Amino acid sequence: MTLKVYADRLSQPSRAVLIFCKINGIDFEEITVEFLKHQQFTPEYKEINPMSQVPAIVDGTFKLFESHAILIYLASAYPGVPDHWYPADVFKRAKIHSVLAWHHSYLRRGATGIVYHSIMAPLHGLTFDPQVPEQARKILPKSLSILEDYWLEGTGPFLFGNSEPSIADLSLVCEIMQLEFLSEKEYREILSPYKKVLKWIEDTKNATGPYFDEVHMALFNVQNEIRERMVKQSISSHKGGSESECIK
Repeated sequence: MTLKVYADRLSQPSRAVLIFCKINGIDFEEITVEFLKHQQFTPEYKEINPMSQVPAIVDGTFKLFESHAILIYLASAYPGVPDHWYPADVFKRAKIHSVLAWHHSYLRRGATGIVYHSIMAPLHGLTFDPQVPEQARKILPKSLSILEDYWLEGTGPFLFGNSEPSIADLSLVCEIMQLEFLSEKEYREILSPYKKVLKWIEDTKNATGPYFDEVHMALFNVQNEIRERMVKQSISSHKGGSESECIK
């Protein structure tokens, strides 16, 4: 039976799984679950992932969710996946596990905290906590500094100084790509101090082409729409403020 991947390309972990499958020639069926339309809460999908999140996979009778676990499973279960993605060497694997655990605790809290709670949720009328993006803006630069100074130390272009990417590179770069939803100005302000991070992003894109751009096209299409809406809201808010001051 064909592997089924339940994903939303606006979701950074979904994109990581899709790119991994494509670049490694894993035959799969992509089933879209649009989280902004709350499709992850349907009874049918909750049978696959009771946590109501994407991505998830069904491989025969085997069901699995959480993107890191999915990537580890795919790299281990499917023949022909090059060793650099998830090395057989137990010490190299342990390093990958360490950065993946760090990813959820630090980088994701920063990037997702800003993008979801300050942009995606308000634009789509979803509930959000206004304190989260404020905290995330403190977490994200600290995370990028750790990425720049620790995880990317070494002579190679990828994490741990490796010469080829691992599942950790793919997961973390897809996370940072979520910042593309921000205004171009804010995106540059956040990332421009981190030269090694910027080069690593480009190196990972190149190493996973053409699938990286193909899978991220949904993000880029929505990015333009969101940026236009943000500009319109800013103009509308500014006009409203001017009129209110005149009334006073």
